Amino acid sequence: MKKHVALLRAVNVGGRVVKMDELKAIFAMPGLKNISTYIQSGNVLFETSEADIDKLQKKIESKLLKALGYEVTVFLKTHADLLNTIKKNPFGGEPDGKNLYVSFLSEAPAKDKIKLLEPLKAEHEELTIVGADAYLLFPAKTYGTTKLSNVNVEKKLQVRSTTRNWNTVNKLAALLADK
Repeated sequence: MKKHVALLRAVNVGGRVVKMDELKAIFAMPGLKNISTYIQSGNVLFETSEADIDKLQKKIESKLLKALGYEVTVFLKTHADLLNTIKKNPFGGEPDGKNLYVSFLSEAPAKDKIKLLEPLKAEHEELTIVGADAYLLFPAKTYGTTKLSNVNVEKKLQVRSTTRNWNTVNKLAALLADK
């Protein structure tokens, strides 16, 4: 059995409220064990022996659509995946007075698309894309007002994404670590 976290896009934002108990119940399906959630932003941890990650992702997305009545994009990550995201951080951690976020992208974006994000950056905002991870560094408490929102990143890069703050990324990696 391998541990995974499902990072759900658009759960508990924009009026789409899902209680964590309901989310756990949706994930109670054959092949998934030890299901738990972490905070209200759509993070579901579980163990599975399923080796075909694409098949598992589609299975979870289908179950979420049926249960919730709307499409939810799922990003499946292992402990190694999250450690790699942490290791690749171009900012070397979360600098004092700044907030770091990671947008997990469905695929590495085309280089010509990345340039389209430049005009959206405000002064003192930084963005670096490494593979299929977009690292966003903002002055404290400005993520809610940035033009580099998840929706705009998706639109410009033409990929799906879901965003987590740096503390959440690190906590999820710790929760997935083998004890």
